[in-house]
Amino acid sequence: MRTETERHSPSNVPTAAGEAPHTSLTATAPGQIRVIKRNGTLVSYDDSKIAVAMTKAFLAVEGGTAAASSRIHETVQQLVEQISATFHRRMPSGGTIHIEEIQDQVELALMRGGEHKVARDYVLYREEHARLRAQSQAPVEPHPSIRVKKSDGSLEPLDMARLQVIIDEACAGLRDVDGALIREEALKNLYDGVSPDDINTALVITARTLVEKEPDYTFATARLLLDKLRAEALTYLEVAETATAAEMKSRYAEALPAYIEKGIALELLDPALAQFDIERLGEALDAERDAQFTYLGLQTLYDRYFLHDNDTRIELPQIFFMRVAMGLALNEDDINARAIEFYNLLSSFDYMSSTPTLFNAGTLRPQLSSCYLTSIPDNLHGIYGAMQDNAMLSKWAGGLGNDWTPVRALGAYIKGTNGKSQGVVPFLKVANDTAVAVNQGGKRKGAVCAYLETWHLDIEEFLELRKNTGDDRRRTHDMNTANWVPDLFMKRVFEDAEWTLFSPSDVPELHDLFGTEFEEKYTQYEQLAAAGKLKLHKKVRAADLWRRMLGMLFETGHPWITFKDSCNLRSPQQHAGVIHSSNLCTEITLNTRAGDEIAVCNLGSVNLAQHVAEGELDLDKLRTTVTTAVRMLDNVIDINYYSVDTARQSNLRHRPVGLGLMGFQDALYKMDIAYSNNQAVEFADRSMEAISYYAIEASSALAGERGSYSSFEGSLWSKGILPIDSIELLAEHRGHQYIDQDRSQTLDWDSLRDRVRDNGMRNSNVMAIAPTATIANITGVSQSIEPTYQNLYVKSNLSGEFTVVNPFLVHELKALGLWDQVMVNDLKYYEGSVQKIDRIPDALKAKYATAFEVEPRWIVDAASRRQKWLDQAQSLNLYIAGADGRKLDLTYRMAWYRGLKTTYYLRALAATTTEKSTIDTGALNAVSANGSATQAGPAAVPQACSLDDPDCEACQ
Repeated sequence: MRTETERHSPSNVPTAAGEAPHTSLTATAPGQIRVIKRNGTLVSYDDSKIAVAMTKAFLAVEGGTAAASSRIHETVQQLVEQISATFHRRMPSGGTIHIEEIQDQVELALMRGGEHKVARDYVLYREEHARLRAQSQAPVEPHPSIRVKKSDGSLEPLDMARLQVIIDEACAGLRDVDGALIREEALKNLYDGVSPDDINTALVITARTLVEKEPDYTFATARLLLDKLRAEALTYLEVAETATAAEMKSRYAEALPAYIEKGIALELLDPALAQFDIERLGEALDAERDAQFTYLGLQTLYDRYFLHDNDTRIELPQIFFMRVAMGLALNEDDINARAIEFYNLLSSFDYMSSTPTLFNAGTLRPQLSSCYLTSIPDNLHGIYGAMQDNAMLSKWAGGLGNDWTPVRALGAYIKGTNGKSQGVVPFLKVANDTAVAVNQGGKRKGAVCAYLETWHLDIEEFLELRKNTGDDRRRTHDMNTANWVPDLFMKRVFEDAEWTLFSPSDVPELHDLFGTEFEEKYTQYEQLAAAGKLKLHKKVRAADLWRRMLGMLFETGHPWITFKDSCNLRSPQQHAGVIHSSNLCTEITLNTRAGDEIAVCNLGSVNLAQHVAEGELDLDKLRTTVTTAVRMLDNVIDINYYSVDTARQSNLRHRPVGLGLMGFQDALYKMDIAYSNNQAVEFADRSMEAISYYAIEASSALAGERGSYSSFEGSLWSKGILPIDSIELLAEHRGHQYIDQDRSQTLDWDSLRDRVRDNGMRNSNVMAIAPTATIANITGVSQSIEPTYQNLYVKSNLSGEFTVVNPFLVHELKALGLWDQVMVNDLKYYEGSVQKIDRIPDALKAKYATAFEVEPRWIVDAASRRQKWLDQAQSLNLYIAGADGRKLDLTYRMAWYRGLKTTYYLRALAATTTEKSTIDTGALNAVSANGSATQAGPAAVPQACSLDDPDCEACQ
């Protein structure tokens, strides 16, 4: 097969021996992309030549019949558009790419498009021509001909010795990473007059293309990126023009005081940071910890977290962690010792604060809290006041959960105007548009979730808010939605009974009632309606409404299903109010009240994988981590900037925090346990029990040091009722026949109950498991409690495209002698699944089953075991392959029956998609706009929770 992809010049003849290998050109014009040919010359990018080459590749495989030609033309056009879009997305301001990278993209596009025969021939063609070039060309030593263009316009020879040092440092200690390969491939991308930035870009691009063959190249790529970051920050801070990794052991201590001084002068940092012993803190910075970043993790920090001045980064990784630590230690008695303690926890990746804390700690506006919950009142002034609160909270990077149940339904009487209400939906449209208009500090999209109780008369229209059809004025395409489901509704579903919908203006008590009190009052209202004393109501079959809820969830990804009674009956704070909704990501369950109670939660997550050593959970290390983490979270409450006074008052009154976890799947790998296994369920139980025990213990110890939160008396804590004990309260109200939740325990909970009664609690709530989408990327572990999405896939986000490979799988396959290019191609073909690759042993197939290959019951059972220890909830995605109505019904009934408080996204693949998905959307892991891979067609391919869609990042 013949291809002409490399014909981006008048001739495609390889450079002959003796030809000048590089041609000096002026800088690339803004927006223009140029191609570096194999002989080093630069030519303009021309996608028509890619089209010609791909067409010939197809013809060589499929022949030139009229029918084939028509399909080929259409397919090639689509693929070329995808390839060009990739380059323009990567380089919106222009740049240079090597001819080999274009051919890599052609190969990838063919694989993604399902054109595997063409792709195979194309790969063979490239390999053969590479061999022929190697035979015909004499080795060319490029460095005498490559000069670097400095900022003043002068040219100097490329410093090959320093280049080698940077590459050697990047590869140090990494298995199967070839520094010589990075060097030689990167040199192909350099040309005379190249800028220092472009040298670094060539190194980074070269290393990252090798990640799919060896996962450790992700660390090498990150270390190469660090060279650029060091030059950028150190030059700005006037410490040095550049530095190697070895030199940073002393440079960090020099850079920190310069950073603090300049950051304060630029009004980026809180002047209070100057009170620290900067020299002592500088000595505590550990430069070696820079080496633990993956490429995705460091690039994410660089693009979105590091403070900058006019787009010049002034932070380095360890300075970044120290800034956050200092910001969280401001109110401590020994601020320097605590800052170092907090720094060590963050920089070791044992624990990570949530995104708002990382964004804003130590700055002039330290909005450190992750999420806010509000109740919307049933009056125009209150509704628009809540909109303003939403806007202010969103501005400072808070995710929002709004309880809309009090707002009267469509057709309800309005006394003031003697008219009829338009219902809740028009106001939801305004809330949707507010979230779009006010993004989170210019750093990410505004994000909000609207909650409505299942008895609300507008619930049927609420279910359709995310549909792409119907009146767009009554749609909210950018806002998340969730059902707030009472137990009585679920009982009616089980019993196949009727359900009555009301306007809250007619049944005002229902909003604040739960458990048996709700059931009694609801039944009374049904009797009044049956007697004709409540005109505005509607009877439906509960099972029919349940099916519509599940159908919309499958079709649009919304509304999520959350359970009102389990949230309230197991709440430690039920004496002080009512939980009316969860938050943006369904893990926070705190009281709200319209007008005077905006709930606030402050999040952070233990990296569980960092606490597994030699196949066992290290309980001593976990206790140390949790103790410090709870202290950091409690500090957030006092340091936090509150843009809304009501939120401040509520947060200081109850002091809730949400300690969660991430890296659960990585921990299982390290313990040699498959996710679909009773051992995994048991590990979920025991690990969460330990975190719960240590978190409650730490909060109680803080109460002894700092005092209990003000509303402690009357709480379940004050009565010696811990989260594990509150399951009985739920069972008593719901009925024991409607709950099946394990209650086994292994630690000394009796002594802890006594301590809590004696010391009190510093925090009304202590635990919640958030999605950790971003901070898991930063620390390089699996998200939250999720099973592995795929073992090999491409992740796209604002920072670019990243190849993600499961390093645990690769290292095991290497040990068995099974890791080679054929295995890479097989994983691509089977979209990251190992199940159909015959030569992989069955034990590994079980261990490395991906999210859609794990039966939902294992996810629910593990979640149930965690839920018994949590005083709040968990952000639980459900993955269902071969989804149909029966499977959805069974899974969500089971979630309720097992005692879960909430569920989050449904990741469902219809039965027609599970055999083998093909891709014709132009993007690997294509997904619908709402973030859930639920389309029942052949193009439906699952996507991992990304930085930008869905908006779970608003939590972490």
